[in-house]
Amino acid sequence: MGDSLAEKNFEAHDILAAFGVLSRLPLTIDHARAGARAARATWAYPVVGAGLGAVAALAAKLALFLGVPAGISAAIALGALVLMSGAMHEDGIADCADGLGGGNSKSHRLEIMKDSRIGAYGATVLGIVLIARWSGIQGLAEADKLFWPLIAIGAASRLPMVLVMFFMPSAREDGLSAGVGMPPPTSVAGAIAATVLLSMLAMGWGGAMVIFWGVIAPIPLLLLAKSLIGGQTGDILGATQQLAEIACISVTVALIT
Repeated sequence: MGDSLAEKNFEAHDILAAFGVLSRLPLTIDHARAGARAARATWAYPVVGAGLGAVAALAAKLALFLGVPAGISAAIALGALVLMSGAMHEDGIADCADGLGGGNSKSHRLEIMKDSRIGAYGATVLGIVLIARWSGIQGLAEADKLFWPLIAIGAASRLPMVLVMFFMPSAREDGLSAGVGMPPPTSVAGAIAATVLLSMLAMGWGGAMVIFWGVIAPIPLLLLAKSLIGGQTGDILGATQQLAEIACISVTVALIT
C-alpha cells in the first residue's frame, strides 16, 4: 500500500500534505499518507504559498475596508503569514544568519543552526527581513493591489525551495529537509507548472518576472551554504523562501506602481 502511494506522481491529498509541512493550519491530514508521499507532494508547495498569500491579503483588505491605515494593514497581512506558517521560514533565516555568520567549521555551523536560541546575527537579519517584507506589502496596500499579487508572490516564493531540494544535497542526515527527501523530477516539473499557472493567472506576464527574480534572489545564499556547510538544510530552505519573497514583493511593487 505504502509503495503504491509513493509511486503515484500526483494526488489531491498532496496539497493537504504540503500544508501540513509548510503551515500550522488545523487541517485534517492523513499523516501516514502524507509521510509516504512527502517528497512527491513538494509539487504542491506553490499551491500552499498561494493559499497563504490569499488569506493574508483578505485579512489586510478587511482592515483597509474598516479604515485601518495601509501600514497597519500591511502588518496584519505579515502577521497572518507568520502565524499561518508557524514562523518556520523566519526561524530558518535567523538560524542561517547565526550559523553561517558565527560558526567556524561545518559541524559548528550546523550545531548553531540547530540551536533554538537566536543570536545577534539572527536577530539583526530577521529584523531587516521583516521590515523589507512589511515595506513591500505596505506599497501593495497603498496601491490597493493586495489579493492577486500576494497569491503570485506566495506561489513564486515557494518554488525555489523545491528547486533547492532537488539540485542541492542535504548537509545533514536529520532535520526537516532530510526527512522530506529529494523531490522526483515529476514533482519538480509539477511545482514549476503550478507556479507559472498561479503567478500568470494572478499577474499576467508580470508573473514571469516575479518568478524569475524569486528564483534568482536566493542564489548567493545557496552558494555560501554549499561552501560553508556542503549543502542545504531546512533552515536554508526557510531562508531561501524569505529572500525569494522579498524579491517577489519588490518586483511586484515596481510593476504595479
